[in-house]
Amino acid sequence: MAYKHIIWDWNGTLLNDRHFCIEIMNNVLKRRQMSPMTEEWFLENFCFPVKEYYKKLGFDLEKEPFEISGDEFIHEYMERIHEPNLHLNAMDTMKNMDRMGVTQSLLSASSQAMLDATLKFHHIERFFIKVMGQDNHYAYGKEEMGKRWVDELNHGPHEILFVGDTLHDKEVADLIGADCALISHGHVSQSRLENTGAPVFPSLIEMLDWVRNSG
Repeated sequence: MAYKHIIWDWNGTLLNDRHFCIEIMNNVLKRRQMSPMTEEWFLENFCFPVKEYYKKLGFDLEKEPFEISGDEFIHEYMERIHEPNLHLNAMDTMKNMDRMGVTQSLLSASSQAMLDATLKFHHIERFFIKVMGQDNHYAYGKEEMGKRWVDELNHGPHEILFVGDTLHDKEVADLIGADCALISHGHVSQSRLENTGAPVFPSLIEMLDWVRNSG
């Protein structure tokens, strides 16, 4: 097997929070008498930086600073943080990686506080030799943190796999020097993911089979 270490993304990849995020954002929009989004719109438009996603939704960031609506979303998310479940087979996939001797870490655009709370709730901290979240709620700094971690791991080319669910995850993987696999059960449509050129899988279990056969 080619891979010695897996770096996981969190939201949308291991955590099944697509509908949860849509519901909360629609609450934010409703309070401003703005049109709600559909799941289809979300899959075709969600992006990083998150500020650009807010602009697509119709927020006028000159009239209302991004931090106001952004904090509003995060506040409700944190209040209900234990509602989303892990994706189907997420636990089994991490257990199988562990049994195969593949070490695992987590790199997320979410804040460290959010990550610590949710990982503890789902009892999965034990799978990760390192958990890397941000010191803010606005998805800044993922690339820099990931690059430092890859340098620290000191594995060879094509021995680290970054697994995510967004176009940004492919960008991060390229920047930190890791291979990339994308899962289409998260926050971005399959067609958009396929356009990155990375292998795309409909589920974690199919990605696991691919990893088993790597090398």
